[in-house]
Amino acid sequence: MYPEEDNRLPTNVNVPSNFYGTTLPHLNVDLSSSINSSSIIHPEIVVTEDLLAGQRPNGRMSSVRRFFCLFVTFDLLFTSLMWLICIMLNGDSIWTALDKEVYHYEIHTSLFDIVLAAICRFVVLLLFYGLLYINHWLIIALSTAGTCIFLISKVFLFTWQDSPQPVFQVLLILTSFVLSWGEAWFLDFRVIPQEVRASQVIISTPDTERTPLLRSYMQGLPSACTESVANFYSPQGSPTSSVHRFGEQSNRSTRLTADQVKTYRNTAAKTSTEAWELLNDENWKIIKLNIDDDVISSLTLTGENRKIYKISALINVKPRVLLDELFYRVENIPKWDSALIESRKLEVIDDHTDITYQISAKAAGGIVASRDFISLRIWNSSDKGFLIAITGIDYPPMPETSKYIRGRNGIGCVAIYSIEHDPNSCQFEWILNSDLKAWFPSKILEPAYVNLLFEYVKNLRTHLKSYDDL
Repeated sequence: MYPEEDNRLPTNVNVPSNFYGTTLPHLNVDLSSSINSSSIIHPEIVVTEDLLAGQRPNGRMSSVRRFFCLFVTFDLLFTSLMWLICIMLNGDSIWTALDKEVYHYEIHTSLFDIVLAAICRFVVLLLFYGLLYINHWLIIALSTAGTCIFLISKVFLFTWQDSPQPVFQVLLILTSFVLSWGEAWFLDFRVIPQEVRASQVIISTPDTERTPLLRSYMQGLPSACTESVANFYSPQGSPTSSVHRFGEQSNRSTRLTADQVKTYRNTAAKTSTEAWELLNDENWKIIKLNIDDDVISSLTLTGENRKIYKISALINVKPRVLLDELFYRVENIPKWDSALIESRKLEVIDDHTDITYQISAKAAGGIVASRDFISLRIWNSSDKGFLIAITGIDYPPMPETSKYIRGRNGIGCVAIYSIEHDPNSCQFEWILNSDLKAWFPSKILEPAYVNLLFEYVKNLRTHLKSYDDL
């Protein structure tokens, strides 16, 4: 399920006149007006308990998913307790009963395998839905189906006539059956829908001065519900999900002066123009093509004797959704991109400009150590798609440390082209222009960059498929 699209243009953006082959008027809208003056009207969202239960405050587990994990734990404990009651009703001591049920296990006489089934459900469900935090029903479906097949088989294989208290054995089997189906029902009809609904609200609803305070709290959770472009699209508004609103490292009101903001905006506007020119340079040369028809090209920068790389790929997702993932959900990128171990926003300059901090993972088999990068980003729009321009900057509040070598991103960009005959797909292009601040042979760097770009697109496609699975 994709976030709703919003076809409005961002404001205060200097869009190249030939951006995506179209002629656009120069946009220079004053952002100083109050958000109350916005002419765009948005529907109010009724905050319910279900909506709150699906939220992930500060990136933590939502309350509805936490209840699911508790329910799975209850399943294990209750099944174990029922089994203990069953074996103790035979009149044997605990050690004698355990010896018969566990050490001399027989499927025809022992019920310990029902406890083992509960343990398996506990481990599998908490691993995938508690630790890995997946949002797909496949694992719970396999767990429930496996439990049902086992319990039905147990009914036919168990020697009922030798049981002194068959009622309790029947209750144990029925309890395990009901609990496994209860887990499947709760996840599929409560956990996933509530979390998806909460995410949709965050994505589609901007904050205004008339918004209820509770909804402001919900929308402002920086790590829980990642930012949506809809939040940043109000012409006179400011980004509602900016982390600076919650006293974290991003705080433009206290950490940046008016002159610094102006400088960053001018740099971003210049970067946007230069990135567009670089993207359309005639000297790009194709160097690699994979089975998915992803194309990697290289370009030698004039005067630097250094190559930069570009990948072009078809992505089966709406252009607006891809913009949302790559620009506003920057904190989530390390979850699906193995090339990054950390990614976060340091500052939100305005509705479409920010400063990010990223730490790369080791590359080329560990030959290239981790680097950290500070980048200024801005995105522009036209009727043909989106352009995210990127450049490295100096950011005094985040000085270099001895832990990582500080790399430097040159002029780069991500271009997202809409496809006329297929509105649910887009053409993706990414220019990777990174100075690692160290010399490496081209025989090491080029294969590493090529592999990184192919893996990035592969992981991006896999990540975006999760929307279709919801």
